[in-house]
This record gives sequence, structure tokens and C-alpha cells, in this order.
Amino acid sequence: MPEKMVKVLIVDDSAYNRQTIKRMLEADTQIEVVGVAHDGVDAMAKVMRLKPDIITLDFEMPEMDGFSFLRWLMKKNPLPVIMVSSYSDKKTVFTALELGAADFISKPTRNASVELFRIRDDLIRKVKGIRDLRLDNLRISRNLVPKEKEPARGRPERQAPPPQSREIRSVAIGASTGGPAALQVILADLPAHFPAAIMISQHMPRGFTGTFAERLNRLSALTVKEASDDMPVEGGTALVCPGGYHMTLKGRERNLRVALHPAKDTDRYTPSIDAMMTSVAERYGETVVGVVLTGMGNDGKSGTVEIKDKGGYTIAESEETSVVFGMPQEAIKTGAVDRVLPLGEISAEIVRVVMNTGDEQWKKIQGS
Repeated sequence: MPEKMVKVLIVDDSAYNRQTIKRMLEADTQIEVVGVAHDGVDAMAKVMRLKPDIITLDFEMPEMDGFSFLRWLMKKNPLPVIMVSSYSDKKTVFTALELGAADFISKPTRNASVELFRIRDDLIRKVKGIRDLRLDNLRISRNLVPKEKEPARGRPERQAPPPQSREIRSVAIGASTGGPAALQVILADLPAHFPAAIMISQHMPRGFTGTFAERLNRLSALTVKEASDDMPVEGGTALVCPGGYHMTLKGRERNLRVALHPAKDTDRYTPSIDAMMTSVAERYGETVVGVVLTGMGNDGKSGTVEIKDKGGYTIAESEETSVVFGMPQEAIKTGAVDRVLPLGEISAEIVRVVMNTGDEQWKKIQGS
């Protein structure tokens, strides 16, 4: 039986962008563009009349902007939304994600230009993949994200980690659609004296990961930074791979450093979770924990196998909370995943394995 057509409503104030996005999407036989709208008011009427499955949404529009429309949509008629934004909107992208947008794509330029065609493959992939998105889980993960704390000066001082029977030196985390909220939940729940280094690859365009790392840093008791080439890998610090690059490790033993590799236009996933996990497995062996969170596709599948083959410990987010279960499901199918857990339990499991804590110790850590 052929797959059901995905019905899309395009919302953008630029006539050129509306028609260009329409042409890109209609080139795929499984996508039907049911309508276009020039602002939020127009979009409201067409959502009710055309019953789309997915909406692509621009931020800046007359009459009613993207934020106002998104608030109305999530209250009155929740639907998956892909924000199509320019680089200059990077700070507002995360506000849109908090309001309920499922994912976003960065326009190559703010101006009407044929360069917009560069997003075609990514847009088609996300529109088709997002049909499996679970809006209820998207709301659950957003609700789990705590309020931002005071800047770094307000954090508790780092304490010496407790003694361990098995040293875990690194945690490698990969995520895609729904990942920003999931990562905020996990990083906010780790204690100040967490001893392992954390490596994060979140599928995100160039230019947005620095802002994302800053948000994580404000939420977490740990230090969170956007990684740069040759940066040292240190315990108690989380490094976010910059968009447009793949992150691996170089060096030996306790003098490991970040190695960044520019992504190619032909790379399906950027940053590559598999590349990061494979490199971490090679350098850390059995002293690494690998975590695959929500996302479409199969990035992280082979990396999970590599970590397990080297004696490491592996975790996948369960279908119960995954916004899109694609990536965790593919990792689980390999048989290389040790624990399958809902988002709210993953931090505790990471701490249990890394710091050798039981339930009572974890409760004390959370209260410290």
C-alpha cells in the first residue's frame, strides 16, 4: 500500500519564497502542498479550511507574525511546524521551539534568491520524516525543561566526585528532532560535581549551536560550550558540536582534544552522531556511555554498536517520550542498547552509571 500523501501549508510573507518552497516540495511525489499563506491571519483561515498535516512557517510577517500564529495554532489546532528562518533569527528560533515548533531549517539568505533551493533536500526529508512526530511527546519534553537559572556566577561550586568502582570518563549524546528540549532536560539535571566529559552532537544548522550551547550553559550546573578545534576535553564540561561540522577526538589517554571536520553538502546528517560516537568509543573504550535521543533517521545506530563493541554502556530514549522515535528505534534494533528509558529517567541513569549511585544517593545529589 502506498504511503499517505503529506499535506503541507506554506506560510511566508515573500511571494518568491512561497512559490520556491512550493516547487521544492511538489517535486516529491509523497508531498502535496494544499495551500500557501502570506501572514498569520491568512494562515489561520487556511489551517481550518485546508486541514494540512504540516506547516512550514516564517517568522517575520505582516498582520500576525510567526510567534503569534504559533501560539494560536498550538492552543487551537496543534500541528507539526517546521520553522524556515534566516541566520539572523537564530536567537528567536529557540523561542519558537519552546512555543511548539518541531524543527527548523535555516534559509541561506534573507533575500529572495535561487540560493533558497539549497535547503530542498533537507526540507523534503524533514517534511516526510515529521509525519511520525508525536505532538504529545513534544509538549511533554517542553514541560520538563526547567526555567533558566542565573548565569554561571550563580552556580554551586564544583565538588570532588565520589569514588568509583568503574571509571566512566565520557558521555556521548546524539539528538535530532525534539533534541533541543531533551538535551535541556538532561543537562539541567546533572549535578555540579559530575566527573565525566560530555560530547553532544545535535542536528542543527551552522550558526545556531553557539546560541544553543549558551542556553544549555545557563540551565546546567556544568560548564557547556560550543566546541572549537583543538579544545581540550575535560571532566565536568559539555561540548556541543558546532553546526556545519562533525566532531571527533584526537590525542591520547588523558590529553584528548576536539577535532572538527567541515561537513560536505552530500552528508545526510550534520553533525554526525555516528562519527562522534565511533571516535569516542575508539578513544575511551569501556569508559564511555552513549545516549541516543529523539530524532528522525538512523544517525547514532552504528555509533551505538561501536560503543557497545568496545565495552561501553548504551542508552536510548523510549518511544514513550520520543518526539520522533526513528533514531532511538534504529539503535534499539541493533541489540546494542543496554537501557531504553523515558526522557525523565535518562539523567538519573547517566549519573547512576558514571558516579555509581543508587536511588537514594541520586535523591541526595538532586537535593544538593
